[in-house]
Amino acid sequence: MLFSGCTQPATKDKPAAAKDTTKKVADVAAKDTVPAKVVYPPLDKKLYDSLMKRLAHGDTTGKWPVKNTPYPLPGAVLPFKRVVAFYGNLYAKKMGILGELPPNEMLAKLKGEVKNWEKADPQTPVQPALHYIAVVASGAPGKDGKFRNRMPFKQIDSVLVLAKKAHAIVFLDIQVALSNIHTELPLLEKYWIMPNVHFGMDPEFSMKDGSHPGKKIGTYDAADVNYVSDYLTKLVRKYNLPPKILIVHRFTKKMLTNYKNIKLHPEIQLVMDMDGWGEPDLKEGTYRYFIREEPVQFTGFKLFYKNDIKKAPHHMLTPEEVLKKRPYPIYIQYQ
Repeated sequence: MLFSGCTQPATKDKPAAAKDTTKKVADVAAKDTVPAKVVYPPLDKKLYDSLMKRLAHGDTTGKWPVKNTPYPLPGAVLPFKRVVAFYGNLYAKKMGILGELPPNEMLAKLKGEVKNWEKADPQTPVQPALHYIAVVASGAPGKDGKFRNRMPFKQIDSVLVLAKKAHAIVFLDIQVALSNIHTELPLLEKYWIMPNVHFGMDPEFSMKDGSHPGKKIGTYDAADVNYVSDYLTKLVRKYNLPPKILIVHRFTKKMLTNYKNIKLHPEIQLVMDMDGWGEPDLKEGTYRYFIREEPVQFTGFKLFYKNDIKKAPHHMLTPEEVLKKRPYPIYIQYQ
């Protein structure tokens, strides 16, 4: 059984048998994956500053925009565009909209959501994205007892093909379960060196105390985030890439410890994504206490087509309603 994001029940969808390709990763990564050198236009710092101030949305706490953050390298997506992403896994219809609908229907729905956000905020161009769970927490231990399934490269490649059709960027998400981020991140390096591929890390399924995923909410520390940032930063420098967007999901305080120790880099654009589901008031409180009050760099907001409408008033927030948040979320994810 695979687990979906944000404490949803395990799905009944059974993934196809995926071979452990760990030993072949080094060889695969060396073949035809090094991107050609691209020269990106220089960063317009004046425009960047004005957009960051706009994202603060009149914040009066002094926390937004976050002070002393580095300017990004040329080619940065944020804050010049708002990312609108569909989340899920192609093996399981219950893990998110990305795998729930047939591919062409899913891409058409994504296009519709992009238009909704463009209409709600005409000043901010929208960048479509596919946010694919590449390592999935599982209800079964597997051969190595780590309670996670690594998706085969062939399936990841199919997501890249879909993204190209939609002019979308790609996020690969990792749920480490009883493994760890130091082990899982390097296994996907052939994708990290692609300029259109970004990363999502999910503390909910990082089970450092040995608990089985889905039994309790996991955790990451700032040290884990810094490891990922440092790792990706080196790749950005080595391969002359635009900045990587790093999504960190969060909906409780303990999901991310020592947030003040997170280090920011010109090569990384770090988004704290409000990942909780529920009625509008509950989501508002989660965003306020765990995202707005503990600033890092950028913010995100997740919307659930099904779980957000389970309880009264049975309403999923519209783009216009999300844009009442302070600061404005610049990354939007639909599950």
